[in-house]
Amino acid sequence: MTDFPTTGRLIGVDHGTVRIGLAVCDVDQRLATPLHTYKRRTPEKDADYFKRLAVGETAAGWVVGLPLHMSGDEGEKAVECRAFGAWLGEVSGRPVTFHDERYTSAAADEALLAAGLSPKQRKDKLDKVAAQLILQAYLGRGTGTPPDAQAGTESEPR
Repeated sequence: MTDFPTTGRLIGVDHGTVRIGLAVCDVDQRLATPLHTYKRRTPEKDADYFKRLAVGETAAGWVVGLPLHMSGDEGEKAVECRAFGAWLGEVSGRPVTFHDERYTSAAADEALLAAGLSPKQRKDKLDKVAAQLILQAYLGRGTGTPPDAQAGTESEPR
């Protein structure tokens, strides 16, 4: 297991087969903000996009949301996310860690609904807000976050 950066900008990823939500944090790794939603194209175009994103955002690493079952077990979607994370690390040359993403899409949708957004506006923002919640939860680990909320994290505790 490689050491995961404790300083530098990280990019949070809400993986999907059609859309990928993205968020970024500051260099001190304190605050995550939504970035945008990427619509997948071809493997070659996706690889080019993520390479350019890592360079453009001066990313130190990736935090990929890991969809776990309520029991904490990994299913087929988690296997897909781990494969995507391995690919992402390979094409970008940046380290990848995983963080439990249970409830993030529901929490993102609730926040967007509470903000008074229409269904179309919520759909357009949902993935990047989910990525923000995944990244912010990762950044908050070790600061009172319940241990079960950290399941699936590959890096050492901060």
